[in-house]
Formats: sequence, C-alpha cells, structure tokens
Amino acid sequence: MRSLPPFDSLVAFDAVLRHGSMTAAASELGITQSAVSHRLRRLEAFIGTSLLLRRRAGLFPTPAGAALAEGLGDVFDSMAGLRERCRAATTPGRLRVSIGAALTQHWLVRRLPAFARRHPGIEIELVIATTQAQMKARSGDCDLSVLWVRPEEARNTSTQRLLFREQVFPVCAPSVLRKPLRDPAQLATLPLLYKGTEEGNTPEWEWSTWFKRLGIAGKPKTSLRFVDIGTAISAAIEGGGVVLARSLLVDDALKDGRLVRPLGPGWGMPCSKVHLVRWPAALSGDLRVRAFVAWLAAEAEKTVAEGAPAAPAPAKLRIRRG
Repeated sequence: MRSLPPFDSLVAFDAVLRHGSMTAAASELGITQSAVSHRLRRLEAFIGTSLLLRRRAGLFPTPAGAALAEGLGDVFDSMAGLRERCRAATTPGRLRVSIGAALTQHWLVRRLPAFARRHPGIEIELVIATTQAQMKARSGDCDLSVLWVRPEEARNTSTQRLLFREQVFPVCAPSVLRKPLRDPAQLATLPLLYKGTEEGNTPEWEWSTWFKRLGIAGKPKTSLRFVDIGTAISAAIEGGGVVLARSLLVDDALKDGRLVRPLGPGWGMPCSKVHLVRWPAALSGDLRVRAFVAWLAAEAEKTVAEGAPAAPAPAKLRIRRG
C-alpha cells in the first residue's frame, strides 16, 4: 500500500508558495484562509517537519519545503496532461475547437463547409469566446485553440502553428464613402466607430494614433464604441461609419464589396498580435487534429496570398504609404 500525502494539502501548499500568502492562496482555491492553514498542518504532519517560514515579505519554504516543491512541480505537470492522454486514447469523433467570435463570424464560417466536404468523417464543434479570459478558461476542454498572441509567442513548434500576421487599417461601407479620400484629413468628417476601451487597446486600434500619424489636427470625435471587433465590423458593413479593422477579418467583405478602404490599399499599421493554432502534446499524432491544422494553415496562406498581406512582427508602430 502506497503512503501518499493528502492531495488537497499539496494543492494548497503549491498555491501558498506561488503567492507567498495564505490569503491569496485561499482566494485562488475558493476556500477560507483557515482551511488553507488546516491543509498545510495536515501536510506537515504527514511529512514530519515544518515546510514554510513566515517572514515580513511573505511565506517562504524551509529546506524540506523547497525539496517538496521541486518534486511537486513535476507531479503537477504530469497530472496536467492526464486528461489529454485519456482523450487521445478514446479518439472521439468530434473535434472541439476553441476560437474567437470575430474570427469565426468574419472568416471561418464561410470556409468550414469546404472542410466538411473534404473530411466528412470529422465533426467540428466550435467553442466560441469573445474575450481572452474566456479563451483561456475554455481551452482546457478543447482539442484545438486558435489564439491571438504577441509576436514573441508566435513560432511553429510541435504543439502550435503560426497562422496570420495582420495589419490594421480603416474600412467602411461604400454608402459611407464611394471613393478613396484624396485628403486623409477628411477622415475627421466621417462617423468613427471604436473597438473596446481605450485602456485595453494597443495604439494601432485608437483613432487618436491614426490622426497623429496622418497629420490630422484635433481629437477624433467620439461616436459608437463596441465591446468587440466583430460587432464593430458588422456595424461598419451596415453603414454605421469607419472602423479600424484587422486585415483578415475584413478580407472577404473587401473582396465582395461590402466594405472599402477610404485611404486606399497602401495604408496600414502592423497589428501588435498574431494568430496561431495550438493543441495539447498528447494530441500531436491525432489524425483529426493534423487534418484540421493543415487545412486551417492552407486557408490562412490562401487568404494572405489573395489580398491580406502578411505584416512583419512590429518593432514599433509605423504607417506606410504606397
């Protein structure tokens, strides 16, 4: 019979070490500080020695606690992969894909029927997220996740593949502007649509940045602001005004004439994030995953080649003409 430590005590010990605080650990675990303390005492009773030291800067491990923490990291890493290994062994027919709402609405849904025709035996279930927090929370229950990450994370590995490097530029419905502006300053006379909050946006998403780069005097007039880019683009398609959009999300609408670029095709700022698809290591050999990733990458390359030019990872914001 194995002599195993109490698992809930190990989880509490790990949380306390990461935060250096019982209060913060209790908040993460959704239990009281007293419960955390009780679990730690049970663990110390099992080990037979003290594991933590209380100092002014917080809680720190004793030599015994440090030895336990070193081994515990390997244990938790191994346990984190148990679900993926079990799911890989059962090989369900349905492939669960976590993906953002805007990318789904404005790019993926038009292309998914082609994948279904090519792979009739693979059922796709889309798990839609509107925020990065939702994406992270749901990715653990999915076989694949299409993520929007910073350029330093965007590299091809055994568990992820780079998809898109996009640009940001203004678009609007033809009814708002029937031909490109001769003078960029005319943007100030058009209704401007906004994505998200100023606090949460990187500079390329703010009209104030564009006004400065284009040499337009004054501040942009506040118009409509939408929580997510997908809804903002939909509003632009309906004639609500000019919106700053990512090249991939408006590629189809530009091709079929639902949107136009008021500044012409030469203007664009590199997007501060890029798209990639990621999957658990345990599913690397899954034929469904490999088929969908290959198809998704091919569709991305096709879209870029047809008119959504890939922008290099930006060292700094810049605007380009011609």
